Amino acid sequence: MFKFAHISDIHLGPLPKLTLRELFSKRITGFVNWHRNRRKHLFVNTLDLLLSDLKTREPDHLVVTGDLVNLATGIEIRLAGEWLETIGDPAETTVVPGNHDAYVPGAHNRSVKAWYPFIRSDDAPKTWPEDDHVFPTFRRRGPVAIIGCSTSNATPPFSASGYYSPRQARETVNLLKKAGEAGLFRVVLIHHPPIHGATSSHKRMIGIRRFAAAISTGGAELVLHGHTHLNTLYWLKSHHGQVPVVGIASASQGPGGHKPRAAYNLFTLSGEPGAWNLLCERYSLTEKGDGIALDNSRLLYGEAPASVSIPEAARML
Repeated sequence: MFKFAHISDIHLGPLPKLTLRELFSKRITGFVNWHRNRRKHLFVNTLDLLLSDLKTREPDHLVVTGDLVNLATGIEIRLAGEWLETIGDPAETTVVPGNHDAYVPGAHNRSVKAWYPFIRSDDAPKTWPEDDHVFPTFRRRGPVAIIGCSTSNATPPFSASGYYSPRQARETVNLLKKAGEAGLFRVVLIHHPPIHGATSSHKRMIGIRRFAAAISTGGAELVLHGHTHLNTLYWLKSHHGQVPVVGIASASQGPGGHKPRAAYNLFTLSGEPGAWNLLCERYSLTEKGDGIALDNSRLLYGEAPASVSIPEAARML
């Protein structure tokens, strides 16, 4: 049995003091948005509650699908790196960046460099090679292949779109095939939802068809994403069957907002190639904001592991 957890859209706060030079860019729109909206609902104590509960479940691995910061300033990127070191060893935590981690030109590379131990492939150099071809990444953990993709790129003001390139698609197919031949359960990480209509046009992923073709050709068992701050389940068709695409709420979202409260998904994997069992349990912040509780269970593959009991009502969700 192998357990792995998924969180996303951390948006570590509060915002640091910004210089006029830093504000003289797209950051001014994010700065205004933070003070008008996000700071009212994204709380560090909520994130701490979530992570504290998550650790009691003792997952074998944690995946983080982007937006660790807000405006991608140097201070934010450094503090996010320090925060990552507090939540787990790089070998037990995998990160892919989001659009906020690449908020302005150059920020993507600075973020990847700072968080590289949590990003790099198993066989990659231990220091960042200072190129744009880090992604897709490949990590093998137990029976699982974790393939990290990046849609993180700087965009104009009032845009939060992502881009999935042809090169990345070709290399993703190769990694998926490699993992499939090794009999691994393939989990693909990406920030933007690779689904048409999952978010508004200015926040969409450019390259959705390309990604779908990569999944269909290479094969995968699970896709995890963030970006929307919603708890969602979609399906992608492939030559190998339907692939679940699972999104999760922001890990810092407090109660009282129009988006779902903070949550994480815990996946319990058992079985073998061709007969996998995968249970997805969602743990969310309570309505009062004073704790974390199970609010959804769903079998995505096969049967529940023998050591896990699922209420009959949860089977029908």
